Amino acid sequence: MPLPAGGRTLGGMRIEATHRIPHPPAVVSAWLERPGARVRMTPPGMAALDARLDGRWRSRWHAQHAEADPADPAVTLLHDELEIALPGPLARSGTAGRALEERTHRLLDFGARQLQADLTHHAARARAPRRTVAITGASGLVGTQLAALLESGGHTVRRLVRGDRPGSGEIRWDPRAGELDPRDLEGVDVVVHLAGRSIATRWTAAAKREIRDSRVEGTALIARTLAGMTNGPRTLVTASAIGVYGPQRPGELLTEEDSAGTGFLADLVRDWEAATAPAARAGLRVAQLRTGVVLSDGGGSLLPQLPLLLAGVGGRLAPPDAVTSWITLDDLARAYATIALASSAEGPLNAVAPHPVTQEELVRALGRTLHRPAVVPVPAAGPALLLGAEAARELVRADQRVDATRLQEAGARFEHPRIDEALHHVLWR
Repeated sequence: MPLPAGGRTLGGMRIEATHRIPHPPAVVSAWLERPGARVRMTPPGMAALDARLDGRWRSRWHAQHAEADPADPAVTLLHDELEIALPGPLARSGTAGRALEERTHRLLDFGARQLQADLTHHAARARAPRRTVAITGASGLVGTQLAALLESGGHTVRRLVRGDRPGSGEIRWDPRAGELDPRDLEGVDVVVHLAGRSIATRWTAAAKREIRDSRVEGTALIARTLAGMTNGPRTLVTASAIGVYGPQRPGELLTEEDSAGTGFLADLVRDWEAATAPAARAGLRVAQLRTGVVLSDGGGSLLPQLPLLLAGVGGRLAPPDAVTSWITLDDLARAYATIALASSAEGPLNAVAPHPVTQEELVRALGRTLHRPAVVPVPAAGPALLLGAEAARELVRADQRVDATRLQEAGARFEHPRIDEALHHVLWR
């Protein structure tokens, strides 16, 4: 919990905050020094915002240190001191300065929550050996957070990248050309395959081919490569999607045992998961995380809704009783890490929070979080015009109540199991 502190400097601002972290100072200090720690403590949308500001204001951590709480040496007091250089108009505006100060305190609160949650995640696995994990799609929304989470836990991450000049610790691959040198995967324990063209686009015939090929062909290449290795990685974890169940399944509670539905996504996921078969036949442990709607301030389906909601004219995108099965980005990253480092979890697992919500419940929670009304439904024609009727039906107007039991039984723990706390976290409120 934060202990208030703060201050201003001429032409800028110095903001200080102290948070109590229920882990020993040595553990906290070690985590802060590892690669990935700063990524984990910064909201994903922060980098995009800073890029849009284009250098008009600058911030830096002047100091950050951890010390034992005098009242309890097993608890750490984390002190942050942040300096912000303001442009002239902002420096002279008391209102803008106060807003920036409040925003920065929310940023620091977010970082402290992440630190505590990640340390709890790592502590539960402290006795397990450190692993080397290769990740495709490591620069994407999920991959960036997963790589940082693993590195901050002491694991080694090797990123699979396209291009002829991979950097230090990177592995070159070209899924379109079918190129992946098995020698580059020697010494790797686990492969996590996240790469694939975004489905959040207009589904033209060409786009659908690219979406399918980027997933099925890339997965097949990795599975074939691993299957042919004698001393290669023994675990393959791949992305998948709850789209396999079909977009309209009202009144059902969907588990991994349920039959696939119909539609483009259902057909895609069926082929996508089937492409892992060579690795499974070769004796590898193979798991597929069927991901629901990912909540993040840095991307995903939530991001386009925020401007309308902040303006007070937003609302639900689907019928009020349509069920959305969601998961926060951070719980998804921890789920991937849990399954990647597990010893027995395999097969499809629904990567969703344990408490799905209706569209009505979702938009009301968004309104409460943002302190804005959320009562103006978006006409169905809007998403259809943007994405096309097929994509709008499967992506925006889906009705899927998906069960998370199997993922929980495999060891995944949810920091944000309910929608209100999830939105407060991802929107750093």
